Amino acid sequence: MAELTIYSLAEDCLEARVSGSDLAHKLADRLREAADFEAVVPGLETVAVRFDPAHISPDAVVARMEKAIVASSTEAGALSEDEISVPMQYGGDDGPDFAAVCERTGLTADALIELHSQARYRVALLGFTPGFAYLSGLPERLNVPRLDVPRVRLPAGSVGITSGYCGLYAMPGPGGWSIIGRTDATLFDPNAPDPFRVKPGTVIRFEPQ
Repeated sequence: MAELTIYSLAEDCLEARVSGSDLAHKLADRLREAADFEAVVPGLETVAVRFDPAHISPDAVVARMEKAIVASSTEAGALSEDEISVPMQYGGDDGPDFAAVCERTGLTADALIELHSQARYRVALLGFTPGFAYLSGLPERLNVPRLDVPRVRLPAGSVGITSGYCGLYAMPGPGGWSIIGRTDATLFDPNAPDPFRVKPGTVIRFEPQ
């Protein structure tokens, strides 16, 4: 059985810590099948579960987590497949760090675009600005360091890379990642019932434009 550590975050919220983002998302998929959980939120290696203590006890939630982790760690291909294609412009004004990444990695412009766009990414978690998506699956050759001086503001749709992740900005905000391009796709719609297009677990493929 996969290792599972459970912490109490509040009287109505428990967090399970597991080994690996894929396992966290598999566990979240399993736990979402329980209708009496109010929210199930996966992170990089965690799954937080919010529940109503008046209807289910913390001990019962722990028991369900322990049962779910057994199934999640033994089944193959259990991740839900919500996949979207994201059109992307590489380089130029949309990718101010594109040329520097080419120089650092020794890749030509075409080779960098091919390597980045052929990868299959998964939203590991939403992070430091609203809707900012940390995407796992970045090819190792594109693992460049953060910028020495972060930018104060980047436009929505910016796509950056650093430290083993690709980052997707749903809204304008600051950032210290190497920005290699941008998408015109609508990632945040304040008038939609669910304003943010991508969610933890979503699979993303970038389409060069």
